[in-house]
Amino acid sequence: MPQRSSKKKARKKRPTDENQLAKSIVDEAVADVEEAVRKAARIGGMEFAGGRVMQTGEPEKNPAAVALGRLGGKKGGPARAKKLTKKRRSEIAKKAAEARWQKKKEQPS
Repeated sequence: MPQRSSKKKARKKRPTDENQLAKSIVDEAVADVEEAVRKAARIGGMEFAGGRVMQTGEPEKNPAAVALGRLGGKKGGPARAKKLTKKRRSEIAKKAAEARWQKKKEQPS
């Protein structure tokens, strides 16, 4: 027997009660959004579970590299301050203060 290409899909009847109708519409919309999020998560190599998108696989940053960078950052500021002359530190502080005061003047009262 030949297949019928014009066969219509069975469609669920919508409720006649206004409240039930509204709920069914919201449920359909939420299902559509969740499906779109699942699809996007699959494309991005993530996992969708329990209404949340979670990263799968390895974290993006290497913890050892993060620790090393933090160590350098902790040393860098005090080393720079120690290297600067008193006059240069004063110039930097004045420039920062002027910038802060300029922001306060520009804000509408």
